[in-house]
Amino acid sequence: MANIRAAITGVGAYLPEYRLTNDEISKMVDTTDEWIMQRIGIKERRILKEEGKATSDMGARAVKDLLAKTGTSPDEIDMLICATVTPDMNLPATANIIAHKTNIHNAWSFDLNAACSGFIFSLSTATQFIESGRYKKVVIVAAEKMSAIINYEDRTTCPLFGDGAAAVLVEPTTEDIGVIDYINRVDGLGRHHLHIKAGGSLKPASEETVRNKEHYLYQEGQAVFKAAVSSMADVAAEIMEKHNLNAKDVAWLVPHQANMRIIEATARRMGISKDQVMINIRKYGNTTAATIPLCLWDYEKQLKKGDNIILAAFGAGFTWGSTYLKWAYDPK
Repeated sequence: MANIRAAITGVGAYLPEYRLTNDEISKMVDTTDEWIMQRIGIKERRILKEEGKATSDMGARAVKDLLAKTGTSPDEIDMLICATVTPDMNLPATANIIAHKTNIHNAWSFDLNAACSGFIFSLSTATQFIESGRYKKVVIVAAEKMSAIINYEDRTTCPLFGDGAAAVLVEPTTEDIGVIDYINRVDGLGRHHLHIKAGGSLKPASEETVRNKEHYLYQEGQAVFKAAVSSMADVAAEIMEKHNLNAKDVAWLVPHQANMRIIEATARRMGISKDQVMINIRKYGNTTAATIPLCLWDYEKQLKKGDNIILAAFGAGFTWGSTYLKWAYDPK
């Protein structure tokens, strides 16, 4: 019997209409368009402005887009994983809410919190269920309303993040395509450099925590940048070496879109050219778990069946990892 692999067979997405530009950011905090472009590479980011709308609304729109594009009935889905750090609420899981909003009634679902590595960790998880033969159709939706946890008076974080969602369908195949391998790692010491101080069991919400703005994202930029550059680049190079891939073998690097300098460092470490790198940070900023699938969605028409693709990410926690896959279908 042929080995079963897990393959991405479709990509859907949703982005809010509102564009928050660098010029607008410069009116909120002491920064400029030139500084943001030179240091980060972001021109604008999407923000979910609609009253009463949350992460699940964007996630549901992305899943509906995916199901329509792939001609898949909601009743066919066996499992739904939502990668997010901005859930609608602490409980229930945002995945459950998305399943309800998309009429996915025959699946079980759960959230996965790995920050910016959320998509690749979710893909590794889905791969196990597909390869076991237990499930045939798994949806991974990465959805983030980062604007809900950003302090727009903090110049170190507010230019970085945007809102958005993207979803993929993962199915079994016996062809020489799909997920070949992955390497995922964590280091809990990183929590000191990138976290949200209050709102959890360690420091429950109170008048004091709200007054001190401790429910917003806190980041020590230099420490995070240094760790991201080394970890993301090293793990991407490691998976190439493990599978005897050279630069010419790789069709695309799909890096987490946090900072152009981190992306460029990863490409250099892998020895690949800029033409082999998916980049959309300029348009969307850092949408945390959603950046990698949004790249796949943006570049979908350029992908060909059998393309060697390396996914690489680094996130809060710290979390980081890399996935090697062969693309499963030609442009539709």
